[in-house]
Amino acid sequence: MSFELINKVNQAQKKSAVVDARSGDTVRVYQKIKEGSKERVQMFEGVVIRTDNKKSHTSRITVRKIASGVGVEKSFLLHSPLVEKIEIVRRAKVRRNFLSYLRERSGKSARLTAKQFDRAGVNTLDEAPVEAEPVVEESAKSTEA
Repeated sequence: MSFELINKVNQAQKKSAVVDARSGDTVRVYQKIKEGSKERVQMFEGVVIRTDNKKSHTSRITVRKIASGVGVEKSFLLHSPLVEKIEIVRRAKVRRNFLSYLRERSGKSARLTAKQFDRAGVNTLDEAPVEAEPVVEESAKSTEA
């Protein structure tokens, strides 16, 4: 298979718009869960500790939260059809991409310094413009014939 064909299939699988989640963001990820014939949406809220391949169709974020005193990490493919939406709750000032040091910390030492951001502006998705076919006027066609 040629690289162009593989690239074309990969681009077709990408979502038109994805929220720009960064390391240090607290996010809510709404994910579709299938249980038998039923389907429901489950929310997972936590801190993004890692982002991978931001421009690719395999872009991924790793989200960490503490549940019942135990650290839980989940990775989400941003362009997956199972990820319904991602909502950024708060932004923090961080200086690295991979926040692995948060794994050893708990309580006050695991807090990140919050920074101001436009929550409504960040969470709205700009849809990619759909390319329309050029409209040809009928009057121009009839005069030429």
